Amino acid sequence: RKHMSKISLTPPVVAIYCASSKTVDPAIFKAGEELGKALAEAGLGMVYGGTTCGLMGVTSGAHKKAGGRLIGVVPSFMVEAGIKSPLLDEVVQVESMADRKNAMNQQAGAFVILPGGLGTFDELFDVLALKQLGKHRKPIILLNTLGFYEPLMALMKHCVKHHTVKEEHLALFSLADTPSQVMELLARGFTANIAPKIRGAS
Repeated sequence: RKHMSKISLTPPVVAIYCASSKTVDPAIFKAGEELGKALAEAGLGMVYGGTTCGLMGVTSGAHKKAGGRLIGVVPSFMVEAGIKSPLLDEVVQVESMADRKNAMNQQAGAFVILPGGLGTFDELFDVLALKQLGKHRKPIILLNTLGFYEPLMALMKHCVKHHTVKEEHLALFSLADTPSQVMELLARGFTANIAPKIRGAS
């Protein structure tokens, strides 16, 4: 089933942050594949870390196969290691992992975070903190396949309880159990209406 033929995002590209592991649960691979395909069918491009590794490779491969446009942001050392995907329509080569995050953030109109490891958490909290500070108002959606992000939600609520995170900041992002729910949230243009933490932040 095709999702909405067009979803309006500015820019019309979704950043995908996810695991590079090849040994995640098959259900996680399947969800990544479905999401990659759905984004292409909705007329949205995909920007990601630009490699063939694990869940990144599966999701980007499905996107390309469905006619999507792939933008890869790849640090030089990964290009030298020979893991840059051959499927990329556009390659943005950067020097560092920090540069990679910045470039992906600029290219994206929304962020979808699939199950992942330390790099994925780094990317998630980076875009969350920037949104909290009022530096962007782009949708941030966690794909909660197999309840992967339930422990993170428990940690966030723990932080609220201890007054290190404000309860209102839990609205900076949303959870989706399926790729279809991700697409519905993107179609609604989900974005939290929260005053920036620092007054005068753009």
